[in-house]
Amino acid sequence: MSFGGRANASALQTIRKMSEQATRFDQILELLSRGGVQFIVVGGLAAIAHGNTRTTYDVDAVYARDGENIQRLAKVLIPIHPYLRGAPPGLPFRWDEKTIRMGLNFTLTTDLGSLDLLGEVAGAGNFQQLLPHSEELILFGVNCRCATLERLIQMKRAAGRPKDLLFLAELQALLEERRKHDQEGSP
Repeated sequence: MSFGGRANASALQTIRKMSEQATRFDQILELLSRGGVQFIVVGGLAAIAHGNTRTTYDVDAVYARDGENIQRLAKVLIPIHPYLRGAPPGLPFRWDEKTIRMGLNFTLTTDLGSLDLLGEVAGAGNFQQLLPHSEELILFGVNCRCATLERLIQMKRAAGRPKDLLFLAELQALLEERRKHDQEGSP
């Protein structure tokens, strides 16, 4: 596992523990990447990639909403049987291009675990708006884009949920530490 040299040992230990949970982070990221889906990792997994030590149980990804990407997203997830998380069993749900186009944000359960696909996210907007505020990191051996630490902080503030506010203090401490380190390394 590589995190572009930024994740600390504690974060890597957290990731290892999470990989033993129900969600197969590695396989979900690999599936999306191999399928050519344009996405940016946000939420708890992105926070952990930046050094946060809290646990997360799902993959949160902002996806591009252009026609080709929606087509790839629909196709690539079919083998892992996406279904609306929290919906009663047997509720008619069809994962296809039309469903994705007609919807925006999807909280899914799959054969590989929980996956939240976000067409838009508070504090960051859509894929195109978030793209300049993302960076490439290697997560579980998969090269993917992650929201920057600064943008994650902005998203957590904008969401304002109690669980997001719990992340803020640690994320801000990580940002301050990173800035301090960058200043010390500058001439």
